[in-house]
Amino acid sequence: MGLFHSLHGILDLEFVTADVSALLTKLNEENISINNLRLIDDLTIRVSVLRSDYKRLLDVAKRRGDKLTVIGKKGIFWRYRRLTERPIIVTAIAVVCILTLFLQNRILIVNVQGNSTVPSKRIIECADQCGISIFASRRRVRSEKVKNALLESIPELQWVGVNTAGCVATIHITEKTVQEDSKNKGVISSIVALRDGVILDCTVLQGNQLCQVGQAVKAGETLVSGYTDCGIFIKSTKSVAEIYGQTLRQLEMISPSVMKKREEPTDQKTNYGILFGKKLIKLYKGSGISDTTCVKIYDEIQLTLPGGYVLPISLIRETISEYSLADGIRSEDSRWLIDKATQYLQSQMIAGKIYNQKIQTTQYDDFITLSGAFDCVELIGKERQENIIQR
Repeated sequence: MGLFHSLHGILDLEFVTADVSALLTKLNEENISINNLRLIDDLTIRVSVLRSDYKRLLDVAKRRGDKLTVIGKKGIFWRYRRLTERPIIVTAIAVVCILTLFLQNRILIVNVQGNSTVPSKRIIECADQCGISIFASRRRVRSEKVKNALLESIPELQWVGVNTAGCVATIHITEKTVQEDSKNKGVISSIVALRDGVILDCTVLQGNQLCQVGQAVKAGETLVSGYTDCGIFIKSTKSVAEIYGQTLRQLEMISPSVMKKREEPTDQKTNYGILFGKKLIKLYKGSGISDTTCVKIYDEIQLTLPGGYVLPISLIRETISEYSLADGIRSEDSRWLIDKATQYLQSQMIAGKIYNQKIQTTQYDDFITLSGAFDCVELIGKERQENIIQR
C-alpha cells in the first residue's frame, strides 16, 4: 500500500469463518479491496484493508456469522491518532513549531563588546530603550536610526555597530578618548567654605587666594576665587586648593535604653520565581514582604548557553528566616552611645578628626539622651563650579 493508504489508515484483520472461499467471493461481490491475504489455517485468514472499508467488512461478518478481529493498525493516520490522545505532547510540538517560525528572525540574547569604561549593563539598558531589546526584529536592530539613538543616549560612545548571528545581537562600540586636560578645559570653579570656622592651614595650587591662616569664615564664603583681575583682562581658571579649619559641631542623640535583639531562627522557608527579562513570575503565594523579625536572602541565578551566552531568564530564590526578639539592656554608662556619636561625626567630614569634646548623657527609664559639643579640625574647602554667561 502506498502513501495515500498510509495517510488514510490501514487495519490488519483476522477472519474466522466456516467457508473461506465463500467469504472471499462475498467480499468481491461487495467490491471490498483487500491486501496481504494470508491463510492461517482452514478456518482462519488475515487481510489488510483500508480504515474506510472496516464497517462494510463488519456488516458482512455479522450477516455470515463470521468472527472478525482487529489485530493491528498501521499508517500515518493511526500514529497521529495516538498523538491526539496525549495533549501535552501535541501542545509542546505546536509550541515548538510556532516558536521556531516566530523566533528565527527575533533577538533573544544581547551582548556588548569593545567597552572599557562604560558599564555593559548601562549600554544594554539604553539599547533596550532604543529598540535593541529581547524579541526585537533582526532587521530593526541593524537600522541606522537605532544606532544613532543609542549614540545620543550615551555621550561617551563614539561609534556603534550591531551584528546579528541567529538569535544573538552583538553591540560593537568604540568609546571616546577623553584626555585629562580636556576634562578641565573651559571649567571655571572657586573654593568655598563648607562650615563656619577658623582657617588653620591653606594650600592653594591654582586660583586667586582670598583667605589667610587665622581668618574666621562663614559657610558659603569664597576662599579661593576662579577669577583673577590682571588689570587689562580678568583671568579665569579652575581653582585647586586644600584648606583646613577649626570647626565646632554640636550633636544631640536619643536612644531607647532597652533594645531588641534577635535570637536563634525559629522558622525558615524558601520561595522560588522566574525572572523573564524585567518581569518576575512568582511560583509562590503571598507578596513576599517580611516584617522586622525576618531576614531575607535573595539569590539570582542567570541561565547561560554553551559558549557563555547569557539568556534573559533568571531563577530567583528567596530564603526567609524568621527570628524571635528578646530584650537586650544597654549599659548605664552610655559608652556605646558616645561611640556612635563619634562615628557619625567622623563620617560627616570629608577629611579631619575630633580633638576635643564635651559630652553630657542622661539616663531615663526608657531612653538615653546625649548632648555634646565637638571641636574638630577638618577640610572645609569645597569646589563650586561657576556659571559662565555668554553674550
